[in-house]
Amino acid sequence: MFKTYADLEIGLHRRYAGGFTVELRLSKPESETEDQLASSELAAFDLQMLRQAEHEPERYGQLLATSLFADPAVREKFAVATSLDQLLRLRLLVGPSAPELHDLRWETLRHPSDNSPLITGERLLFSRYLSSADWRRVHLQAKRELQALVAIANPVKGVGTDPGQWPLAEIDVAAEQKRAGDALGVGIPVAIAPGPITLDGVIANVRAQCPDILYLVCHGGRPAGEPILFLEGQEGEVVAVPAGELAQQLRQLEVQPRLVVLASCRSAGGDRLSSAGGALASAGPRLAEAGIPAVVAMQGDVSMGTIERFMPVFFTELREHGHIDRAMAVARNIVRDEPDAWMPVLFLRLKSGRIWYEPGFAEDGGFKKWPALLNAIEEGRCTPILGSGLTDAVLGARRDTAQRWADSYHFPLAPHSREDLPQVAQFLSINQDPMFPFDELKKQIRQELIRRYRGDLPPQLTNASLTEMTAAVGKQQREANPTEPHRVLAGLPLPIYVTTNPDNLLADALREAGKEPQVELFHWAADPGIEWPPSIYDAPTPTYQPSAQQPLVYHLFGNLDYPDTLVLTEDNYFDYLIGAARNRALIPPALLKALTVHALLFLGFQMDDWDFRILFRSIVSREGEEVRRRYFHVGVQVSPEEGRFLEADAARAYLDSYFGSDKISIYWGSAEDFARELSQNQSSARASGR
Repeated sequence: MFKTYADLEIGLHRRYAGGFTVELRLSKPESETEDQLASSELAAFDLQMLRQAEHEPERYGQLLATSLFADPAVREKFAVATSLDQLLRLRLLVGPSAPELHDLRWETLRHPSDNSPLITGERLLFSRYLSSADWRRVHLQAKRELQALVAIANPVKGVGTDPGQWPLAEIDVAAEQKRAGDALGVGIPVAIAPGPITLDGVIANVRAQCPDILYLVCHGGRPAGEPILFLEGQEGEVVAVPAGELAQQLRQLEVQPRLVVLASCRSAGGDRLSSAGGALASAGPRLAEAGIPAVVAMQGDVSMGTIERFMPVFFTELREHGHIDRAMAVARNIVRDEPDAWMPVLFLRLKSGRIWYEPGFAEDGGFKKWPALLNAIEEGRCTPILGSGLTDAVLGARRDTAQRWADSYHFPLAPHSREDLPQVAQFLSINQDPMFPFDELKKQIRQELIRRYRGDLPPQLTNASLTEMTAAVGKQQREANPTEPHRVLAGLPLPIYVTTNPDNLLADALREAGKEPQVELFHWAADPGIEWPPSIYDAPTPTYQPSAQQPLVYHLFGNLDYPDTLVLTEDNYFDYLIGAARNRALIPPALLKALTVHALLFLGFQMDDWDFRILFRSIVSREGEEVRRRYFHVGVQVSPEEGRFLEADAARAYLDSYFGSDKISIYWGSAEDFARELSQNQSSARASGR
């Protein structure tokens, strides 16, 4: 079971030469607000005195505490916050105005009240926070999908004509491989990077294997102020690789590791307080700034003995519960008696501190209603409602599209709006012209398909229509993966599917399953300029009734084949709400009934997205509320994306506000996770004759 922590942030910002502002902020798990506990401008750090105490960790930590908590108000508030009967995540945020403070040995910090070590237990989890210009979202990984890549550099030759230029101790490669395998291999598959461990080789292995964890063992240092890692050349010789070059190479990857562990002396900086660039120029911070969500690195000449004790505990804990900062705390406690116990440092951008999750329904004792859900599916009394999460792997994520547009076209609004596609599209419709975002969307999808699948597509398809290209990629995905969500959904005996997506992937999958889907678009606008496709209900006496063999695929927000019908900008969504109220008679009666008395499965939504909110306000929340309260069950698949609805209770309360019902089951995991579990339960039920 995951423990609940409050967040206590210490923010440090420069006020004047030698003086800094200290801010304390506390966020409790039961509260949506953040409280500023204290703010002071009295902090000043004597670098000369700290330098003199470098070999005395206890005195060094005491000096840090004296400077940090110089203001009695800050000291008192910190003491109160850390004495509460509450587990704490303590984050140190050093602002861009004070980069030299990154080079201080914060992991030696002592408690201002009793001078006890502050960060050697599980009640207080410590990490350093660094912001990043990398805007990509961090997706958590299902535990069973975790993978690790271990690279161990042990160069044996010198550089050029001076073999003694870098006198490096030999690394026991076999012992390091065994240590990593023993700690990770029980639950996390480990791949060993083949030698020689060159920079290009490491990057090529990361690109090919997409590991969640990169464990790099090597020597490192800052001989001239510039942080370097000692890797290998093609002949096994020593190659000094600048930390910035490794960071830049990792930044360019489409899929980055979620955690990089550098078992390398001086890889987090700290060997010289006055060196140019300080620790910001060292490998750990460079990687964090390049977008790596979590980096564990060393801030000094850490002994191999400490590494040998620290790393197995760290990886074992990580495998057990997935919280990086908690694993760090437990491992640090194991080596607390070592003089260099303070050297491992964690740079963390993950609010939850978590690297993996366990897919499944968030209910005590597990989901007990699989038989009822499977019965509803077999009887055709279940209606899937599909969101954009089902198409992210093929068409690209909508939030990534919004970020690209915001960067390319200098979106002027708040940073948190830069991943909101309707807001960014609205800006483009005004800044450029009304059709510009629709044209850009088609162009963006085409570029994404070519970038991801050029090598898998026949050459003629790269110049084909967007519809043909999407169909070809979708078919490849379904053929390669038996539990691809559209393939699993198409195999269900259901009469009605509702989608907010503009693609034809579901209809294609249904045809492959031998069915005859009837595609309909909701006429959300009465604009005569919109080209709506012919409707099966346009016949003078329509006789069509949705069935498992001829299912209805109902597009609520338009289709890419008819760009005018797309709901994309903020204005489109507002017009949609108006149209949904005025044109309800155009919604097929069979669909309205299904939304009232069928079990609903929401797949591929983020609950704070426009699609999800507008969907409820326009149709679902208004149809048969009293009936739903008596008979209706809702299943919602929620991807545990970092920073969004990571707690089941919060998500359930959010959904209660829409449904007014407690008959809600939340599935934590990706759409692929849900499709896999649904398929497995179907197979088990059929095998047992249920």
